[in-house]
Amino acid sequence: MTEIYIDADACPVRDETYRVADRFKIGVYVVSNGSRPIRPVQNPTIRMVIVQEGADAADDWIAERIGPADVCVTADIPLASRCLAKGARAVAPNGKHWTSDNIGSALAGREIGRHLREMGVMTGGGASFSKNDRSRFLVALDTAVTAALRRTKSG
Repeated sequence: MTEIYIDADACPVRDETYRVADRFKIGVYVVSNGSRPIRPVQNPTIRMVIVQEGADAADDWIAERIGPADVCVTADIPLASRCLAKGARAVAPNGKHWTSDNIGSALAGREIGRHLREMGVMTGGGASFSKNDRSRFLVALDTAVTAALRRTKSG
């Protein structure tokens, strides 16, 4: 059975994810370490999961449970990589599909940025989140869920 896992602490598209999941009649895990308050949702198919505090506690929880027929919503490149390694799909809040073709270069770019910041070089902030990002996300999540459901039906 297909489910969606949301890396929720910094996720700007939770409500959009709930709508897509509701349309497909699939469950959602909203995983957070509780560092930011997340409004509970009164929907029995949406489960709020609060993990212990820690740098990767939410990522670990998701990576341990996600399966090949599932989808993860995350901007976290290492988590996306872990999900892909388990055969799952991963979509960033800006609508980017994480795939085996692009995750390696994304991980390398992340590591280069980390190294430059450690050296004191400013690498710039993230781009602001736009309406276009939200629209791209909805299309990307719909595509990922449809593919995951097809995988479930085919075996």
